Amino acid sequence: MPWTAADIPDQRGRTALITGANSGLGLESARALAAKGATVLLACRSLEKANKTAAALHAETGGALIPLELDLADLRSVQRAAAEVERLDLLLNNAGVMAPPRTLSRQGFELQFAVNHLGHVALTQALLPLLKQSASGRVVHVSSGAAYFGRIQFDDLQGETRYRPWDAYGQSKLANAMTALELQRQLEQEGSSVLSLVAHPGLARTNLQPTSVAAKNAKLEGLAYRLMDPLFQSAAMGALPQLFAATAPDAKAGVFYGPGGFGNLRGYPTACRMPPRALDAEACARLWSVSAALIGSAPAGDSQ
Repeated sequence: MPWTAADIPDQRGRTALITGANSGLGLESARALAAKGATVLLACRSLEKANKTAAALHAETGGALIPLELDLADLRSVQRAAAEVERLDLLLNNAGVMAPPRTLSRQGFELQFAVNHLGHVALTQALLPLLKQSASGRVVHVSSGAAYFGRIQFDDLQGETRYRPWDAYGQSKLANAMTALELQRQLEQEGSSVLSLVAHPGLARTNLQPTSVAAKNAKLEGLAYRLMDPLFQSAAMGALPQLFAATAPDAKAGVFYGPGGFGNLRGYPTACRMPPRALDAEACARLWSVSAALIGSAPAGDSQ
């Protein structure tokens, strides 16, 4: 039998934080967890959208939804948001940007590396003490099939020498998988029961695609998406692998969860092949160290 949202165990008494919870995979994850009784922190860049989402999901599920302002492109915002969290059982690092023109974050990092990777690393580091207090804490890093073609350009992480939007996206999504594996190694060394897991949605129909096309006015890219449309599955289906990683009793660290259909592009959750470059433990440790250094040395910026 395929695993669906109906198989999510009772989440009453558990608190989850989901980044990018007002649309796409994050919204579907919030809906599913709230319906199962979890208190869900909706961490969104726009507090107005978070409030509207909270009201809509509460009306639909009767669950407890708490808006939380979080801009992953600003490390000061990450720290402010983390400071507002009082307890946590599940962190779902879901938010992301995809293949925009080269843009810089508040602290001057390339936007995809900043939002998809660095901001989530900083958030995870800040919230780990709370997760360790949970009887069954989990961190789920949402990657992508793009991780398979990603490369970590340690000599040009910010795309200053050469920036190609899709290369930078693949790098950030590979970084998600590598971070999940490295964090799990660290947790095991500490003897912590917290699990660090990774999942990807396959081809899911979300706002990432139209936003990417609009940002670059990429007409050919837009045409490609229209031609590929039959391959895309709904955001609700795309969210299932991350929900499995987040809640299934038999979900395991070190597994890349994704859709089980053709090419792992669509279908119900299953274990997929881990991106080979993520299996380089030395590179994973190096990425973690470099990322921590960048976060620690980042200028404050002019965040309001």
